[in-house]
Amino acid sequence: MLSISNVSKILGGKTLYENASFQINPGEKVGLVGPNGAGKSTFFRMIIGEDKPNSGEISYPEKLRIAYFSQSVGEMHGKTALQEVIEGDAKIAELQKQLKLFEERMADFENISEQEMNDLLVKMGDVQTEFEKRGGYDLEARAEEILTGLGIMPEDHHKLTQDFSGGWKMRIALAKVLVMKPDLILMDEPTNYLDLETIVWLEVWLKAYEGAVFMTTHDRFFMNNIVKKIVEVNHSTVTTYSGDYDFYEKERELRLDQLKSQHSRQMAMLKKEEEFIAKFKARASHAAQVQSRVKKIEKIQRIELPAEQAEIKFSFDSPPRGSDEVVVLKELSKTYQKSDGSDLNVFKDLSVTVKRLEKIAVVGVNGAGKSTLMKIIANHSEPSSGSSTLGASTKLGYFSQFSFDVLKPENTVFDEVRSTLANASDGFLRNLLAAFLFRGDDVDKKVKFLSGGEKSRLILAVLLAQKNNFLVLDEPTNHLDIKSREVLLKALQQFKGTVMIVSHDRHFLERLADKIYEVDKGEIRIHPMNYSEYINR
Repeated sequence: MLSISNVSKILGGKTLYENASFQINPGEKVGLVGPNGAGKSTFFRMIIGEDKPNSGEISYPEKLRIAYFSQSVGEMHGKTALQEVIEGDAKIAELQKQLKLFEERMADFENISEQEMNDLLVKMGDVQTEFEKRGGYDLEARAEEILTGLGIMPEDHHKLTQDFSGGWKMRIALAKVLVMKPDLILMDEPTNYLDLETIVWLEVWLKAYEGAVFMTTHDRFFMNNIVKKIVEVNHSTVTTYSGDYDFYEKERELRLDQLKSQHSRQMAMLKKEEEFIAKFKARASHAAQVQSRVKKIEKIQRIELPAEQAEIKFSFDSPPRGSDEVVVLKELSKTYQKSDGSDLNVFKDLSVTVKRLEKIAVVGVNGAGKSTLMKIIANHSEPSSGSSTLGASTKLGYFSQFSFDVLKPENTVFDEVRSTLANASDGFLRNLLAAFLFRGDDVDKKVKFLSGGEKSRLILAVLLAQKNNFLVLDEPTNHLDIKSREVLLKALQQFKGTVMIVSHDRHFLERLADKIYEVDKGEIRIHPMNYSEYINR
């Protein structure tokens, strides 16, 4: 269906890939993985024609319908959410216009010859068939279903797009892609800005979708549940693996081990041949053998090992021990006043005690009050009634999306960490930054030039190095790629303190949490189990 054949691409003087070849078959679900800057989004742009390869060919049937979802949603203004989604398929709109013209022409049947009428009926039949194939007749119902599934409730379907925040506009843009029913959907990070419930809905939708999907995502759980093939872009090479993300990780390590063994054997053989040549090259009696071996090693295709990022091992000092009761909530309530003057009860009379060394996942539907609860515990918001009291010797570190505001834009990465950890040695700081993937010249980058993921890593590195014994983390995995999430996960698993975390990354919660706090309808239900057991219950 889609064929990538011997494609090479150079961007900004950097070779992204050479002689890349793979294909996507009808109905196939494929994941695209690789480090940031490897050229994943460039593949999408080349497929839709926004960019071109330097050599090679990208081919697909002329009638193949492709839809592309990217993080750039474009301008949305002057239409309701439902209108934006319905009118997003330009071809359906064109076919609808043609049908209307046919109907208007046929209404004037008294002035149409029999031959012209027959011709109109044939043309109209062709357009109707195409309109039906593209889902034109149930377009509005389908658009409503998809918007609702993506968390935009029916009462907001007729709300103007300019009144939605950026994150909700992303959902509208995603709905525009899904409603088209194309043969191939290209998806660049579709789970960003989605809460857990919406991610699960999208996962179910894509699994049932009959068309093909080619996507990149930082959510390995989401990818595992959908894709059956992985295309990896790394070190200017594109490699295909027949399996999900977990299979890809294991198979990649296996292939690398095999390559290292082959490389080792080849190096031993070459060393032996070169020693023979060096020993006998001056002897006329061995001239023929020497020449033969020189020619032999010249013809050998050298096995090259891919450049590997050094694994940085960094041990965080154990934080000072606090009390066994880390935070005590007593009859905690939070009420907001709505625009119409009525009260919105987020939660009421919550009473619970967080114990030392617990790793707690705070879960619940969007709007249940998870972030509000975290803010109150971190003393960034006042409860309406009741109390939240930290235990003796509890030192709290808090991460939220608003944590970015504390960073100084003109500071370098190193200066920013130095300002927070004034007594640490330069070696400690560099090792800390390296553990969170700031290596080499990265430490001299100014904060204002960092991506969202890099800012998150910088703040989290400091939080873990400050000897806090209680971490309250509200969506720390947002903006982080898969490798960065694994770095954070490993650090939190080794952390000798208490953690409360909100995240929509199910793999992350499954590997970290040993207790679940479910915030629902104004109360907290406590589940003393890991995330998988909670989901199964």
